[in-house]
Amino acid sequence: MLKLSYCNVADQIQALAQCSFPGSPGPLSFCRRNPVFVSCSPSNRRNQMPVQAVMSDQKQVGKEVVESGSGSFADRLRLGSLAEDGMGYREKFIIRCYEVGINKTATIETIANFLQEIGSNHAQSVGFSTDGFATTPTMRKLHLIWVTARMHIEIYKYPAWSDVVEVETWCQSEGRIGTRRDWLLKDFATGELIGRATGKWVMMNQDTRRLQKISDDVRKEHLVFCPREPRLAFPEKNNKSLKKIAKLEDPAQYSRLGLMPRRADLDMNHHVNYVTYIGWALESMPEEIIDNYELESITLDYRRECLQDDVVDSLTSPEPIEGTETVSELNGTNGSTATREDNEDCPKFLHLLRLSCDGQEINHGRTEWRKKPAR
Repeated sequence: MLKLSYCNVADQIQALAQCSFPGSPGPLSFCRRNPVFVSCSPSNRRNQMPVQAVMSDQKQVGKEVVESGSGSFADRLRLGSLAEDGMGYREKFIIRCYEVGINKTATIETIANFLQEIGSNHAQSVGFSTDGFATTPTMRKLHLIWVTARMHIEIYKYPAWSDVVEVETWCQSEGRIGTRRDWLLKDFATGELIGRATGKWVMMNQDTRRLQKISDDVRKEHLVFCPREPRLAFPEKNNKSLKKIAKLEDPAQYSRLGLMPRRADLDMNHHVNYVTYIGWALESMPEEIIDNYELESITLDYRRECLQDDVVDSLTSPEPIEGTETVSELNGTNGSTATREDNEDCPKFLHLLRLSCDGQEINHGRTEWRKKPAR
């Protein structure tokens, strides 16, 4: 076995496809008859585990053995595991080039997808359904699923291409019809906290599409994997995740009309994935804000499902400062928008997604922005 020492997590994954062997002319060939084992030994950085892979030309999908132990092939390659107490889950994500946007950092949609991925992996790791719905046995029997009711994400520092982000998540009860999930995001290299998030899900009958209270049977199945004491990603009083979103007054100052879901936007429930709504909400942001600011926080309240044939309008207006009216000012020649002088360095906006045909609300949201850092 060839061992590559002192490689970081990104190098470990890249080594599976790009390292050379003695006597080979270039990158690893996949035409070998016998399996070839590749691994990276951990450096002295904390919590780093070796990654191993088996490559063979034999068509025995699912029979390859990566290392001894139980679990699926994906489980053994995934850079995630249950927390020591079994009440949470941690996973490391490498920022890929296609997950980076115009700021040369990961997009907010990338971050939201990480949150969605680790939540599903956590559910599967404790034995919930492997169909992506994170349902318990009783829920599947009664055709019940979880649907997103609210998401709040705060990013303090966006990771760049090839950075490694460690995400920790856990879930707990939230009222009679809901459950909540919280996340912490850290720079794996430094341990620095770079983001936090929290979300609420409610239970819905998959056949009737009506909300339903969580039964005692489901609660017992679910709570066994939740912290015994409440644990919040945002323990501060009056934190932004609790802020009520004001109503966006019509007509909105900015709009993007006629947005249509792509097939790729649909999830396994056959409705638009909640991450897509984030992108839609930001589509109507003024260009001068996108050019000069980066998103600091976003909160979305989800009101109804959006299906493949729906046409959506995205509306945005600056959030009025309490006790004042929203104004639009021109600063210099670039036409940047502000709501008052004390709000120029941290603009805040209200958002609304609605159906084009009848104006029914899909969701509404709120965003806060900060000046882009010098790079």
